[in-house]
This record gives sequence, structure tokens and C-alpha cells, in this order.
Amino acid sequence: MGKIRVGFGYDVHQLKEGYDFWLGGIQIPFEKGAVGHSDADVLIHVICDALLGAANMRDIGFHFSDTDPQYKGIDSKILLKDVMLLLKDKGYVIGNIDSTICLQLPKINPHIPEMKKCLAEVMGIDEDDISIKATTTEKLGFVGRQEGISAYCAVLIEKK
Repeated sequence: MGKIRVGFGYDVHQLKEGYDFWLGGIQIPFEKGAVGHSDADVLIHVICDALLGAANMRDIGFHFSDTDPQYKGIDSKILLKDVMLLLKDKGYVIGNIDSTICLQLPKINPHIPEMKKCLAEVMGIDEDDISIKATTTEKLGFVGRQEGISAYCAVLIEKK
């Protein structure tokens, strides 16, 4: 067995009308979307941060600065592919990913199978190695007021 490491990610994006809503690599129909320098896919961003943290490679902002024009509006799946290359270069493979999305509306559970399929394809791993859960904040805080979305992620990686 190689060296095993864990990583954790957390991200938040504001929700506003007039933006597309990208989550887990797919576009979800909703009257609001997440605001960010990229496509603001909060789930992909926390996965990237957790993977980079586990490999002791800083964070997503270090590798893909939100002040760099080349990342303006970028599809976060491209960032995730780049993170996977960074992990591969250091000799790491993914054990599993466990994530939680905090969002009042829209309901995410019907979209989870499609998100898992998309993410598994992007990362070249099995869908069974990706857990995506969704919860509300019982109408409390910025998530409960539908002002934003947050997500958490824990990952396990192993050096081969």
C-alpha cells in the first residue's frame, strides 16, 4: 500500500438572476446561477480544493487565479482535468470523494446521478468512488435565504 492522504474543501458562491447554474459539471435549470470568475461550479471547486489539499499542492486559487483573464468564464471541468494531471504527476490516485452541497432551491437530488456520471468521466474514476449529497440549511443563513450556495468535500488519495 502506498501513502494515503486525506483532503478537505469548502467553497461558497453567491446566487443571482441572469447567470447559468452549473453544478457538478452539468447545467441545471433555475432562475438563478452562481456568480464567479469561472462558471462558478461550487461542487467542482470544492473537489479541486480537497484534492489539491490532500496532495499538499495549495488550493484552486493558487493554480487558477480569479484575476487571470484566461480563466474568465472557464468551464470548471477543464480546471478539474488539470488538477487530475497535477495529481497524476505527483503519483496520486483517488480513493474516494465525499461531498455535500448546501442549497435551499432548486432540489439537487434528481440531478445527482448525472453529476456523478459527468465527474467520473472527467476524472477517469468509477462513479461508485464519488458521493454527492445535498441538504438545505432549513431556511437559515445566506443559503436559506437563497442568496448563495456552499459545498464541502472530503477526499482520500493514495500514492502509487
